[in-house]
Amino acid sequence: MEPLSPLVAIAGGLMIGTAAALYLLLSGRIAGVSGIAAAATRIAGAGPPWSEAAAFLLGLPLGAWTAALLVRAPHIEITSSVPALIAGGLLVGFGTRLGSGCTSGHGVCGISRLSPRSIAATLTFMAAGFATVFVTRHLLGS
Repeated sequence: MEPLSPLVAIAGGLMIGTAAALYLLLSGRIAGVSGIAAAATRIAGAGPPWSEAAAFLLGLPLGAWTAALLVRAPHIEITSSVPALIAGGLLVGFGTRLGSGCTSGHGVCGISRLSPRSIAATLTFMAAGFATVFVTRHLLGS
């Protein structure tokens, strides 16, 4: 599969940024997916109303499906075991609760607002990702 052109990548980034800005301007809320998911599943008491959170979450796969129709469908190949995927999902979920948000909330919305907490969180996410790749590829040899 050919990589996406830089223009398609830029267009995608602009659409994400525009959607996050519009969500903030129109609802007064930050488009952090973990917080919205917590509101939709009623894990968290605060956040958007349930109907708004559910509509937002429904729009994520619908938007991906629309993009796949308009641009192209990605080739997805899962190479990890089911237990590793479950463990990774649980760790990500724990980390988003521990870090008071996910990369969409901190990385896209928080950094654009120059939030010191979000800048620190995003730097931590990135450093942990770099360290994980280094350890798994160079120290563990996988």
